[in-house]
Amino acid sequence: MWIVFALLAALASASVVTLSKAAIKDVPPSLVFAIEAVLILLVSWATVLFQDLVPDIARIERKTWLVLVVAGMLTAVSSLLVFRALSIGDASRVSPLTNISLVFSVTLAAIFLREKLSWQVMLGAGLMASGAILIAMTKPADRNENIKKNGRPATGTTIYKSKPAA
Repeated sequence: MWIVFALLAALASASVVTLSKAAIKDVPPSLVFAIEAVLILLVSWATVLFQDLVPDIARIERKTWLVLVVAGMLTAVSSLLVFRALSIGDASRVSPLTNISLVFSVTLAAIFLREKLSWQVMLGAGLMASGAILIAMTKPADRNENIKKNGRPATGTTIYKSKPAA
């Protein structure tokens, strides 16, 4: 059953990338992330309340709290970086590259969680990384093809101006 959940999560993640890229055309990436984060909070806490898990909060150990805080901060940083990458790159090239996280996950699980890696897992991770890098390094389609007759950018092109770096 875990495979079904994992595939559904992958489909949901791909949908998020597509929808977020569409939103980033008109809204700065940090604002898109903030809005989506509020919705994530609402859904996650509604789930906790529905499952009556609030009393379990008191049973979380200090070490686990530390791990959760660090993981939460890294999740936020990761999302901000993805949204920024989406605002300046093509979703079809950004998403595969960000999914090299699979290779990092396999490596970190082997190092810190002492998970055993088979040759099939290592080969698969290597092939996925190679494919993601190949997609990311492929020359993008000519941007002039994305300009509509009215002179406005077509879908997938950022139209807001970001603030200059300080």
